[in-house]
Amino acid sequence: MELIVTSTVVLFSLGLVASVVLAAASRLLSVEEDPRVEAVTDILPGANCGGCGYAGCEGFAAAVIYDPNVSPSGCCAGNEEITAKVAQLSGKVAGETVPQVAFRRCDRVTGNVRQVFQYQGVLTCRAAKTIHYGPYACTHSCFGLGDCVRACPFSGMSIKNGVVYTNPELCTACGTCVRSCPNEVLELIPKQARVMIFCSTRDRAKTVSAVCEVGCISCTKCIKKCPAHAISMKNNQVHIDHQTCL
Repeated sequence: MELIVTSTVVLFSLGLVASVVLAAASRLLSVEEDPRVEAVTDILPGANCGGCGYAGCEGFAAAVIYDPNVSPSGCCAGNEEITAKVAQLSGKVAGETVPQVAFRRCDRVTGNVRQVFQYQGVLTCRAAKTIHYGPYACTHSCFGLGDCVRACPFSGMSIKNGVVYTNPELCTACGTCVRSCPNEVLELIPKQARVMIFCSTRDRAKTVSAVCEVGCISCTKCIKKCPAHAISMKNNQVHIDHQTCL
């Protein structure tokens, strides 16, 4: 009996000492957080989509408060009202932003791209790409297995006729879908863009025309004809500078 009592007292004493030490350590090592960070976090949509370039909304809130180079308009899931409130709390000026939307650089259906085999496996584009670079003759095309649809935190994407479509009303241009696509078919463009390129291939000439009726063959005629010099070739792929485009 005496042994039990002694053991209980010892354990209780150890627990008490440990709790005191932890309480003292938490007080001494505590870091006071700027209340503005919590205020900004509460204003943000809370999607934690990562479109701002930070791990989550709290990460962006801390950055916009502490880093003078972070713009209050960095939350792509927010709107003008949220941007204005963030600017007020951070003491910064809310700059103008250009609304963007995710765009599919592929017209596999119109191009009559042939399906070379019936893929049977894990229904993701990334998994399908590991088998002979994908089930379609154009290995750079949209496979339509929905990696981007599942990745989108705003339900802004859907699969129709075997390819992905973006709902511009729901898309916030967070870029999650762009990062999820193994073929880099998706890109962010201004909502008001007038000229787009519906091709993501990096192949050239006969290689493209042999598999797709509407594919870009990298002839560079568009680059030479553009009066605003807004078109360029990067990594065997045509790109448009939408800010320069007339």
